[in-house]
Amino acid sequence: MTAVKEPSAADFLTHRACRQIHSFRRFPRAFANSLPLMLLLVNGVTGVLLAQPSEGLQRGQTIYREHCMDCHGTTGKGDGPKAPFLSPRPGNLISAATSTKTDKELLRTIAQGKPRTAMPGWKDALPDEDQQAVLRYLRSLIQFSGSPAVSPPPP
Repeated sequence: MTAVKEPSAADFLTHRACRQIHSFRRFPRAFANSLPLMLLLVNGVTGVLLAQPSEGLQRGQTIYREHCMDCHGTTGKGDGPKAPFLSPRPGNLISAATSTKTDKELLRTIAQGKPRTAMPGWKDALPDEDQQAVLRYLRSLIQFSGSPAVSPPPP
């Protein structure tokens, strides 16, 4: 009769380590397979438009130049040729406050305008696709640059 060997603590740890290594090898494949789903979830939660085809950007730029540039300026800073004559002044579309708004919030402003300002609602003048193209163009104007004010401490 042969004796059954009880697993030692070292055997248990070795087996556990092998399982972890095996699961880590599967991680990249599992991550790649679930990436589209994660992007859809992020898109749905934050309202961020992830796909920005160049033709949509060109269409948005054309509409922006035609309807928005006189007040908001060529770069979206609210410094267009009509801006000095408007009270309140047009919004800075590339400011941190504007860039943190969701696409849904910005599309609502584009469609409905801003009460007690010169910003009209465009829902009757522009189809939804054009309003979304303008939004994609506005998002393309926002470019974060510069270095941090304080250097990080050395390691």
